[in-house]
Amino acid sequence: MTGRGLGDVAAKFGLGYVRSAQPGHERYAGSLCLPYLRPAGGDQGVATIRFRCIADECVKDTDGRYLFHKGEKEQHQGHGKYMSLPGDPPRLYNTPALIKSSAVLVVVEGEFDTMSWHIAGIPAVGVPGTGTWRDYWTPALLGYETVFLIAEDGPGLAFMDELASSLPNATPIQMPEDQDSNAVLLRHGPGVLKERIGL
Repeated sequence: MTGRGLGDVAAKFGLGYVRSAQPGHERYAGSLCLPYLRPAGGDQGVATIRFRCIADECVKDTDGRYLFHKGEKEQHQGHGKYMSLPGDPPRLYNTPALIKSSAVLVVVEGEFDTMSWHIAGIPAVGVPGTGTWRDYWTPALLGYETVFLIAEDGPGLAFMDELASSLPNATPIQMPEDQDSNAVLLRHGPGVLKERIGL
């Protein structure tokens, strides 16, 4: 996770790696594990796990080159870049952030962007993609003075604008140059993330 600037928070968020998978779960081999942790912790502290494929044979474009630039098409072998457990409903990532007192909250797409805002010292929750919002998540966001809805591109901004219509305390913000929050963190540091939302 050091390549994404997240090495310091990997343990806090419980990140892991599937070196070898049990029979029947081979599709997760070579994936990063992204646990969705419950605020209370304990024996039932992991609500679910999503997987991010980082296998060498998958992280290549159509010409067989390794990918290092946003926008190039990844060719995964029989699966998407992200995988959820079969039948698992969409969930908010980093719900422990919702039980801490704060005037502001950031909502982003994805786990890595959520961790990036944590590094910047701003509480954040992640949505596992556009179109996955559930109405029953909305009440948890109503107590904040401002909820910043962070979009990285056109489809993300359309999603966040729609979400803002049901949140009277929401402010949609688009990141510069279609970058995600993690890219901004890597290139410019956590201070620029905070500046983007006026803090």
